[in-house]
Amino acid sequence: MNARVISLLAGNKERWQLAGDQLFIDIDLSADNLPPLTRFAIGSAIVEVTTQPHTGCRKFKARFGSDAMKFVNSAVGKELRLRGINAKIVQGGVIRVGDRATIVVRA
Repeated sequence: MNARVISLLAGNKERWQLAGDQLFIDIDLSADNLPPLTRFAIGSAIVEVTTQPHTGCRKFKARFGSDAMKFVNSAVGKELRLRGINAKIVQGGVIRVGDRATIVVRA
């Protein structure tokens, strides 16, 4: 999930974990920038964007409210993938806070 979006929705950083995401990153997650099958490196790991959309769930709505859910699942929110993306690990590695994401293969 984009770090700026969760910062807006959660308020303080201690609440970020309530989103249930494993990685928060400051990058444009839109399909224009990261179409499915795009691979990017973070630290020594490489991940690939999947085709499965990432949408808010009941827990997300309960933790951040119905307005937050409507915001991330709006037409623009879905286009920008405000709720985040699903990705799979194609090369395991170490990721540390502050590591930059670099596109390796653009689909």
